[in-house]
Amino acid sequence: MDLFSRSWTALRTAVAELPDEDFARPSGCAGWLVRDLVCHLIIDAQDVLITLVTPAETEPTRTAVTYWEVAETPPTGDDPLDALTVRMAAAYEEPWLLKFHLDDVGSAAGRAAGLADPGLWVSTRDEVFTVGDYLSVYVLEWTLHHLDLIAHLPGAAEPPAESLAGARELLERIAGAAFPASWSDTDALLVGTGRRAATDAEQAELGQLAAKLPLFLG
Repeated sequence: MDLFSRSWTALRTAVAELPDEDFARPSGCAGWLVRDLVCHLIIDAQDVLITLVTPAETEPTRTAVTYWEVAETPPTGDDPLDALTVRMAAAYEEPWLLKFHLDDVGSAAGRAAGLADPGLWVSTRDEVFTVGDYLSVYVLEWTLHHLDLIAHLPGAAEPPAESLAGARELLERIAGAAFPASWSDTDALLVGTGRRAATDAEQAELGQLAAKLPLFLG
């Protein structure tokens, strides 16, 4: 719960501090500008709010690890929902409107998460999770998107160290193996999810894990 709050607060703060011109710059998500990514974060915050007030009566069907669908190819930005996000982001017209909506809905999602019982069962995507597992999913989601947000913004605030470590730990559980101990958490997340290619030296360090990578999470 604490990692969720820290990662989400840091990401929302990073968005709030962006100058207007940065919203038209590319993000680390294929086909999305920074403004499109921020619009996606608003939708994510709405999903968190909806899920936390959607209790389930049956036992959990997935965990923070099995939540993720691992694709064989990277996203292209051509998915209909991705295209809808781009159109929605453009409709905001002014960056301050995106900032306002993210702060409004995002703050509510953060408060709801803080009040939720980690052991409660909730439903989303026709699956059941404990609140604790569901919020752990978003530590990885928020941290990766924080890295996406600043991918082409030198000097922008990075994710908190504890969020990077928590996201790496979950990614390693998804991969079923640990990244080299010498790697930074940021490098493990970027290379592990295909956000950048491994160097020849890194590829050699990965050993058998290299065959499993990258993990395109959806």
